[in-house]
Amino acid sequence: MDKTKIMFNVHVTPMPVVVGSTKLEVVDEYVYLGQIVRLGKSNFDREVNRRIQLGWAAFGKLRHIFSSDIPQNLKTKLYNQCVLPVMTYGTETWSFTAGRMRKLKVAQRAMERAMLGVSLRDKLRNEDIRSRTRVTDIAQRISKLKWQWAGHIARRTDNRWGRKVLEWQPRTGRRSVGRPPTRWSDDLVRHAGSRWMQVAQDRALWHSLGEAYVQWTCEGL
Repeated sequence: MDKTKIMFNVHVTPMPVVVGSTKLEVVDEYVYLGQIVRLGKSNFDREVNRRIQLGWAAFGKLRHIFSSDIPQNLKTKLYNQCVLPVMTYGTETWSFTAGRMRKLKVAQRAMERAMLGVSLRDKLRNEDIRSRTRVTDIAQRISKLKWQWAGHIARRTDNRWGRKVLEWQPRTGRRSVGRPPTRWSDDLVRHAGSRWMQVAQDRALWHSLGEAYVQWTCEGL
């Protein structure tokens, strides 16, 4: 019962919930399966910041290796295998905007400078830094993960919730005034069309479209 929490959205009046003799804690957010669950429009922004913090924590544990005199190619392999997966965990389920992607890119550039022992005052171009570190670009990894996951969801035939959520349409209700928030499938629709789930059935075509999608993401959405 200590692990059970209660969250309320704006349509429900918060009230105490008691199970047996245990009063459940009411929270605004909690971590579930490694990601922050939060009601509202700022859910992904919070998770981006959290991923960056966890990435720096993983980087800090290995800082003595990154600052050592071992060959750069070994540092690159270590970064790609131990730090980058921490920063990109669960990103295939995010709705990405240019601002969120920019935050992750900035964090990765800072880590690369720390690996090389340089600072912003050295005024090295990003291209020069990347040519020396040769780490996997975080935007490239994220876009590949999302494109692969989207194709996997679209080709599922086991009637799981993943595909049902994408196809769900509310029966009632009106959209709020103003520009709607970025949806998870918006960038997929832009590159593969509104019938992207049907397009994904052709694995070869989906793979070829994915290459253009990755390039577009790396260039800044």
